[in-house]
Amino acid sequence: MPSNEKASVMRRQWELLMMLPASGTGRTALELAKLINESGYAISKRQVERDLVQLRDAFMLEHDEETTPRGWRWPNGLSMTISEALSLSLLEETIKSLMPVSMLSALEPRFKQARGELAKLGKVNRKAKWASKVRVVSPTMPLIPPKIDPSVLSVVQEALLADEQIEVEYLGMGADEAKKSILSPLGLVVRGSLTYLVATAFEYDEVRLYALHRVQKATQSVRGVKRPVDFNLDEYIKTGGLHFGNGKMLKLKALVKPWLARILEETPLSQDQAMKVQGDRLQLTATVADTWQLDWWLTSQGTGIEVTGPVALSKRIGQTLKDAAAQYE
Repeated sequence: MPSNEKASVMRRQWELLMMLPASGTGRTALELAKLINESGYAISKRQVERDLVQLRDAFMLEHDEETTPRGWRWPNGLSMTISEALSLSLLEETIKSLMPVSMLSALEPRFKQARGELAKLGKVNRKAKWASKVRVVSPTMPLIPPKIDPSVLSVVQEALLADEQIEVEYLGMGADEAKKSILSPLGLVVRGSLTYLVATAFEYDEVRLYALHRVQKATQSVRGVKRPVDFNLDEYIKTGGLHFGNGKMLKLKALVKPWLARILEETPLSQDQAMKVQGDRLQLTATVADTWQLDWWLTSQGTGIEVTGPVALSKRIGQTLKDAAAQYE
């Protein structure tokens, strides 16, 4: 067997092992075949059965000889290492909004086992407590995430995997009723408390964002996606796509107070950011994406910053602040 083919078989069999539950009646070869195919491996139920037989002795897999069809599982009492349990525990919440539902269902037995292992070891192994001592917190105002229809999420994820279009009913911001559209899914991005579908609509090349909680209905099509030439999700994000911009960059010029300058010294706006003293403030220059996010950040700094250029940006921010102040007069 060629080395690349052997590596492919090993990856497939490792994926199969990850899908086995650690308790209960186990999963049948048919159930496992469905899951492994959803994970991207096009193999038959018979091949799954052959894989399980090969893995049985090496990993002490259990299967119920008394029932038909037989269920396969890890041996009762089999534990995972503390590192594996911690890794799965920390990853669980992070990946739930990013992984296809079909793949998450395959991992759920492992997540459950990881939680059980940490609970069991918590009193005797200090490392098991690590997951309860670390958190990631958003620096912005915490908002409760909107609810996403599970059926919509599943259709969108499967369409992304298959590179197929979807037909949706989408309720735009401020709209009174949903409109039907045909979308070509290009990516799924979590931004704060919201999840966005990056897609083109109908036959257009313009890439747009669709808040997933506003998709009221979604149906997968057999038509292939219409992907813009050279589209790259990372480049789209880098040029401000997820900050609601126009893809253009600008040279920001501003006067900042010392307290804000100290923050920007530690967390610069850009690689080319520069500051020099000018009276009791500092002159700031930085090349940044021209986005709504930039406007929001500038206005949120209040008296800490005065935008001096470009002129259009300075006027826009000034007018926004004047309108806001007028509400308190």
